[in-house]
Amino acid sequence: MINELTIEQKIGKQIQKIRKQKGYTQEKFAEMVDLSTNYLSDIERGKSFPRPEKLVAIMNALECSADDIFADVIGVGYKIKISRLTDRLDTLSPENRQLVMDLLEVLLERLT
Repeated sequence: MINELTIEQKIGKQIQKIRKQKGYTQEKFAEMVDLSTNYLSDIERGKSFPRPEKLVAIMNALECSADDIFADVIGVGYKIKISRLTDRLDTLSPENRQLVMDLLEVLLERLT
C-alpha cells in the first residue's frame, strides 16, 4: 500500500508525540537520554530504531509504558486505546459522557 507508515515510523511518531506532550525539545530530550539530536530525529522519523536499552531509556524518560509506544503497531492496540478512552470518559460529567456515548452509537450504526 502506498503511503503506509512502517512500524519504525509509527513508533517514532509516538515517541515524538509523547515527547512534545511532555514539553521537551528534541535537544533537551536527546540530552536526557544520552542521544545525539540527529539520532533522536532519525528515530522519530522512523529512519533508525533504537537498541532495546535505549528504547527503555526513552520510555523511562518519557514516563510512558510500552503500550503507549506500541499501541499503533500491535494487533490488540485498539484494546489499549479503548481502555484509555474509557478512563477519559470517567472524567466527564454525566451529561458529556452520555453525549459521547450517543455520538459513538450513531457512528457505529453508520459503519455497520
